[in-house]
Amino acid sequence: MAKAANSILSSYGTTIFEVMSRLAAEHGAVNLGQGFPAGLEPADIIAAAARAVTDGPHQYPSMLGIPALRQAIAAHEKTFWGLDVDWQSEVLVVSGATEALADCLFGLIEPGDEVIVFEPLYDSYVPIIRRAGGVPVPVRLSPPDWALPRAELAAAFSDKTKLVLLNTPMNPCAKVFSRDDLAYVAGLVQRHDAYALCDEVYEHLVFDGQDHVPMMTLPGMRDRCIRIGSFGKVFSLTSWKVGYIVAAPALMQPIARTHQYMTFTTPTALQAAVAWGLEHRDDYVRGLAGQLQARRDRLSAGLAELGYRPLTAQGTYFLTVDFSALGDEGDADYCRRLTTGAKVTAVPLSPFYLDRPGVETPRSFIRFCFAKTDAEIDEALIRLRAYGATA
Repeated sequence: MAKAANSILSSYGTTIFEVMSRLAAEHGAVNLGQGFPAGLEPADIIAAAARAVTDGPHQYPSMLGIPALRQAIAAHEKTFWGLDVDWQSEVLVVSGATEALADCLFGLIEPGDEVIVFEPLYDSYVPIIRRAGGVPVPVRLSPPDWALPRAELAAAFSDKTKLVLLNTPMNPCAKVFSRDDLAYVAGLVQRHDAYALCDEVYEHLVFDGQDHVPMMTLPGMRDRCIRIGSFGKVFSLTSWKVGYIVAAPALMQPIARTHQYMTFTTPTALQAAVAWGLEHRDDYVRGLAGQLQARRDRLSAGLAELGYRPLTAQGTYFLTVDFSALGDEGDADYCRRLTTGAKVTAVPLSPFYLDRPGVETPRSFIRFCFAKTDAEIDEALIRLRAYGATA
């Protein structure tokens, strides 16, 4: 019999996004589960990619990223967040934000280091932390308001804390951390001589007049923060898998060395197209949140009419709703029933929590993606309404 594979990664099942998307395809469902946008792709940036594919070059670029894109990222950081960034030593282009997370966690964690994470959390965090030898320490944010539990967070820090992994705007619950919350976290990071790994892929998708505040901009955090972004989210081109990392040189060095053995480079043509987009489509970046806010409101109003209780979605692509008035089964069973019966797919929220003895996981909440066309949203609501009348 063959030797066993890695015990950590082989212990995880298929991601809930893939499970529900397969089920959606099998049943012809409107897929509001997986978080990819529709009808928002900028044609001129796609055309720039096509030109770059034709024109070349076609060989390996610098592992750090092409200069044009790294310079454009540095300009982006200054324009939007007031950060002065050295494009040569503080910017790294990577093949998507998930690779960025892996580079940072593998590059910074020693076996036994503790990493504070916030539940509900994106599903790739914990497997990467554990495979890197780290110990995830969860701090739970609870619905409906997802308030930061400050006493619990302070208790989670220890001499073993290497870093805190902070996602804002937050997937899956759509919380945007306030400046006051971030300042509290930053104080703990500094007190315990730790780092902050900031997953900010939804940085430009903040609604209702709120502001996104990168923790890196707070006093004392410039050299303690690693900032991760995604041009798949900035330009609604998620299959391109072009992401970036910004960090001070001392932190960037181990991260870049991990990247060189992880993917090494990112396709040149896609980098060139993103650089073109950053230079020429500032209007797209600034206008995207308004388009998505309108879609959020369209879906939220329709679901409320059907008896769901939508929670506040401050950012991202995602709307969490309480379905307890419409079903008494668990969230995973309810999502399967919606997919097979109503032909509409959402994802359950419970897979975004860690199983912990004595800590009950919420099971009456599901997540819809509203980054879809108005036609898709309307069709989903029509199907849910018809299903509710006959279920």
